[in-house]
Amino acid sequence: MIASLLDFVTRRRLAIAVVTALIAAVSLWSFANLQIDAIPDITGVQVQVQVNTMVPALAPEEIERLATLPIERAMAGQPGLEETRSLTKTGLSQVTLLYKDGTDQMRARQLVTERLNAVRDQLPPGASPQLAPITTGLGEIYYYTLEWQRPPAGMDAQRQLMELYEAQEYTVRPMLRAVTGVADVNTNGGLEQQFVVEPDPRRLTMHGVTAAELAQAVGKNVENAGGGIIARGAERFTVLTNGRVTSATDIGAIPVKFAGGILPLQVRDLADVVIGSAPRQGAATQNGRETVLGTVMMLVGQNSREVAMRVQDALPDIQSALPRGMVVHRQYSRADLVDRTISTVEHNLGEGALLLALVLLLVMSNWRAALIVTIVIPLAFLVTVSGMHAIGVSGNLMRLGALDFGLIVDGAIVVVENSLRLLAERRRAKGADLTPDEPRETVADAARMVARPTMFGIALVYVPVLSLGGVEGKLFQPMAQAVMLAIFAGLVWTFTFVPALSAWLLRAPASEQDDTLGWIGLSERPAPVEKPPSTR
Repeated sequence: MIASLLDFVTRRRLAIAVVTALIAAVSLWSFANLQIDAIPDITGVQVQVQVNTMVPALAPEEIERLATLPIERAMAGQPGLEETRSLTKTGLSQVTLLYKDGTDQMRARQLVTERLNAVRDQLPPGASPQLAPITTGLGEIYYYTLEWQRPPAGMDAQRQLMELYEAQEYTVRPMLRAVTGVADVNTNGGLEQQFVVEPDPRRLTMHGVTAAELAQAVGKNVENAGGGIIARGAERFTVLTNGRVTSATDIGAIPVKFAGGILPLQVRDLADVVIGSAPRQGAATQNGRETVLGTVMMLVGQNSREVAMRVQDALPDIQSALPRGMVVHRQYSRADLVDRTISTVEHNLGEGALLLALVLLLVMSNWRAALIVTIVIPLAFLVTVSGMHAIGVSGNLMRLGALDFGLIVDGAIVVVENSLRLLAERRRAKGADLTPDEPRETVADAARMVARPTMFGIALVYVPVLSLGGVEGKLFQPMAQAVMLAIFAGLVWTFTFVPALSAWLLRAPASEQDDTLGWIGLSERPAPVEKPPSTR
């Protein structure tokens, strides 16, 4: 089979050259459309369940006993579940479920949702279990800050932080979550505006009202309610009771207690109603000034560079929707990291290919042979990239940075050197120049002689790496796959394009003085063939 292939490629040299050019053109298109990333994602299939308790009075020990433990027990026994971790602190219970590699993410989340519905009744009042976004530990791809460039006159620092938080939650965050590939947007810093009712114990005691009665009265009178339908002839009117409060004055006017014949007792008679903020859990600062920090989380399976660039493209529209004087600044983008990483890889690969070409020229001492071997480098690289694009994997530091051009062209060097050796021996044995068909036959014989050891000796080096599992496998298997793909591409060109080009370009040395095959064991010249004496 190998002999037939070599005979065909050496006879149809022009056709092989045309096919090679077409493959290179398609590979260039694949290279232009290849997904680029910095490093491979080594995190496993992970589903996070967060329980946010709305009862601030509960201590972490109570949250652990009433929320965390029931959820952990409900999640046990799921198919593919390997490990369960939990974190409990004031106001938060977080349960992390780790599954085996290959587990369907959506199916795992569906099972978690079903079991959460069964355990909700066991949780304390106010606990609200929610699934975390479908992202990983490497999902934070973009950071930005909101700040005042020119705050309105008369606005104090507290009000500025409230306005920043509202712009983040109700303008920026919804617009970014609509970007393709974004799982969620986290917010840090700022102040969440709230209407704060501060009861006065002295006034409560004087009017005989407890704090619970005051809270109950406020809670019942801040929502809208439907009043049914009134039919009048052929028309029907919907009755709506508008009880939603929009200001501190509305809350202060809510009735709490009625006494016969006098005005009702209102909230403002028992407490002070002011505009405040929710208890702070943290802050974000930039250059010594408080600001609001947003973190964009990437959806699992997306390309971080492309998603980060989509987020960057959405910022002008977001800026136009912000209040006057408020600006959004980019602080970090994964696209910058990916571009710098790929730039480093490009320089290293380019310099390595150039250095290898120079070494080949010096060692082989034959510019035609060095040119043939050097051409294999870009061809193998393009086919490798085309294969990565075809199977849907990204080009990252581990895949592209691990390519060894010297290993890729080993087979081509062996074929070309053996071809030069056989051409020289055949010319010396004949004692005259070779016919036009003899170089083709010689190159085919030379490639056939080294085909089996070349194929099996190089390609199997990285096979053991494919057996690695866990984090090691996710980190090093992409490297082994890319290198093996490049080696396979190099071997394909070695026994198709290289023999065809060698039969086209290589020539036997014109004399013994020109028979210099290099410094790698092929520079020894055999003894000259003695001619028989003349009979004349």
